[in-house]
Amino acid sequence: MIYISRQEHFNAAHKLYNPKWSEERNREVFGPCANTNWHGHNYELIVTVKGQPDPETGFVVDLKALSTLIKHHIVDQVDHKNLNLDVPFMAGQMASTENLAIAFWQILARELPAITHAQLHCIKLYETPRNFVEYYGEGSYEL
Repeated sequence: MIYISRQEHFNAAHKLYNPKWSEERNREVFGPCANTNWHGHNYELIVTVKGQPDPETGFVVDLKALSTLIKHHIVDQVDHKNLNLDVPFMAGQMASTENLAIAFWQILARELPAITHAQLHCIKLYETPRNFVEYYGEGSYEL
């Protein structure tokens, strides 16, 4: 099995805020991430797929095609957007990095078969250089 990854970048704003809680509780749990006027991140997204190289091309996946797919279905939808307000697939969800990674997995798992027989292996999403999420599609998380 060969694992190959593509990294993409986007900028987005969001707020972590539970409307069922008081302002005090939101500040207690989410700290400055509950800022009324939002806050932003320079996200790094790494998409890893796995499979066997095609005997004719030597590729598990054409990385240019993978990049185009990621840009069209994810980056163009979230770049320079407010994740809470501007991104339909995040509507009604807490805009945490965890939930964003799950949503990205769901989108890519649906779209990847159009360009390759390889399987989606991992979504790694960096919110900051020190805070990141890895998701391998386990569980039955539905957003």
